[in-house]
Amino acid sequence: MNEKLKVLVVDDEPGMRRGSVRALKTFSFPVPDMGFNVSFDLCEAGSGQEFREMMEKNKFDIVLLDYKLPDTNGLELLDFLQKGGFDLLTIMMTAYASIEVAISATKNGAFDFLAKPFTPEELKVVVRKASERLVLQREAKKLAEEKRQIRFQFLSVLSHELKAPLNAIEGYLRLMENKSVGEKISDYEKMIGRSLVRIDGMRKLIFDLLDLTRIESGQKKRELIEFNFTESIKKALETFTPDAGKKNVKISFEGKENIPFWGDPGEMDIIMNNLVSNAIKYNKPDGAVKITAALSGDFLELSVSDTGIGLAPDELERLFSEFVRFKKEATKGVEGSGLGLSILKRISELYNGSINVESEEGKGTTFSLKLKNQRQK
Repeated sequence: MNEKLKVLVVDDEPGMRRGSVRALKTFSFPVPDMGFNVSFDLCEAGSGQEFREMMEKNKFDIVLLDYKLPDTNGLELLDFLQKGGFDLLTIMMTAYASIEVAISATKNGAFDFLAKPFTPEELKVVVRKASERLVLQREAKKLAEEKRQIRFQFLSVLSHELKAPLNAIEGYLRLMENKSVGEKISDYEKMIGRSLVRIDGMRKLIFDLLDLTRIESGQKKRELIEFNFTESIKKALETFTPDAGKKNVKISFEGKENIPFWGDPGEMDIIMNNLVSNAIKYNKPDGAVKITAALSGDFLELSVSDTGIGLAPDELERLFSEFVRFKKEATKGVEGSGLGLSILKRISELYNGSINVESEEGKGTTFSLKLKNQRQK
């Protein structure tokens, strides 16, 4: 990848302009940690007037500005750039090098100072420093804007996810307040039940959101110990067996009674709860869930398969994004925060792991995870 910066050389001496252009024309360099090279497009101006005209018609990244010009001086042009709000860096060039001029130029917005006569190497050093600063500043600004947009989208989705159940609960309470259905509490049992379901959904959303925030911020306290991973599987089965029974979904586990693994038991519980819960929620009546787990070298290999509704190819691409829930006839009535798989992916990254998903719409889905043993050697 190549980033081309546009440089304007402003000097009333044609020889200085041509020499600067010649030195920078084939000059390029890599920017550390950015993954691309910087090179330059060069333009020239011989006076302050020509400089102003070119600035109105073009967008420049770096200006090499002579301090002494026939119709103005560099400080006046620096003032013009500042008032114009141009997104560029200026390097002042002058044969009248002095500490006073350097201070004045810096105070007026110059990034650096180059005393004439200078060698091509001296020019390249100063231009490289300015280029790296400019590129890094713009990347930081770009990342900040992307972060702002992501935060806005995140909060918009979150407010929507919380607003819907709150509106539903408020509606039920208004009906009860006005005794619209009847005088007896039994007349409102269905409404109370639906409200409790909505509250459970909001509670899960909040807890999932807290888990996700702690993991992403690096503030989640981890307790890395050796434990029996089979216990995490058993706990998940115990938790979700009632849900499986409602749909007559049969769950089987293939693996040893003792699978020693170094990790955080709480994180493993989150992984198993998400996988088993989804395998039941998105399964068909009289379906099946199969869990396998085994050690392979330094890795724990885990697989959870179901015979459920499956996923379309376009759904697989968005599966691990935040707040993703696929609304279609087959998922009607299925509650969830849309954060579970996103949390699962982030936890797997803590274990230098990987997740593979195979799915066929209408036939089922298999999640396969590899998690690296976290024992400190």
